Amino acid sequence: MLQTPIHLSRGRYTARLARGAKDMEAAQRLRHRVFRGGEGLDADRFDAACDHVLVEEAETGALVGCFRMMTLASGADISHSYAAQFYDLEGLARFEGGMVEIGRFCVAPGAIDPDILRVAWGAVTAHVDAHGVGMLFGCSSFEGTSAAPHIDALSLLKDRHLGPDCWRPGVKADEVYAFAAVLRDHAPDPRTAVKGLPPLLRSYLAMGGWVSDHAVVDRDLGTLHVFTGVEIAAIPPARARALRAVAG
Repeated sequence: MLQTPIHLSRGRYTARLARGAKDMEAAQRLRHRVFRGGEGLDADRFDAACDHVLVEEAETGALVGCFRMMTLASGADISHSYAAQFYDLEGLARFEGGMVEIGRFCVAPGAIDPDILRVAWGAVTAHVDAHGVGMLFGCSSFEGTSAAPHIDALSLLKDRHLGPDCWRPGVKADEVYAFAAVLRDHAPDPRTAVKGLPPLLRSYLAMGGWVSDHAVVDRDLGTLHVFTGVEIAAIPPARARALRAVAG
């Protein structure tokens, strides 16, 4: 963990690093409600290797979102990441710059203000700039383990957002949906496809992000996820300026 000093305040929300066991428990409780349902703690062995960011209402201190960041010196360390459990990341192991894995990104049920995501991405930007990070990556999840409700969205990813051959992850998980091959001839309905993209994935794509050619069926969390990467140098200039404006 690098413990970058992060404390942003924008409008109704603040973003800060978790400090101590009480903050960590609050994040894990929110993660459990979002990813597993009901009360409990969502915790795993990767938590100890990450910086954890909390997004809170400035006035009340209520937790409205959280995520974790694992910072890697280069692609040579990517085998230690959460995503490496599910994807063959041999190509990305050759990435020479610093990398950050974004994980367990969640927003409290009923909290629909887009400023929550904006402040969260401002915190990520501050961390990226402080450490000269060259790539962000993570797993972007669709609800449920069936691909059927997400065919148009996955087909759109196949048509427009597959990662470059040099970085694109290979298959490693036992249960996958090879959407790029299966949906080769499927033409998505654009409106349905865009509407069906998870908000986090939409944010990645707006920054020039790309995805794997297959989705992993995650029975533990009850999701279908795709590997997602964003090369910092490829972020459109206008988007980069907007992110840095939030990061301050």
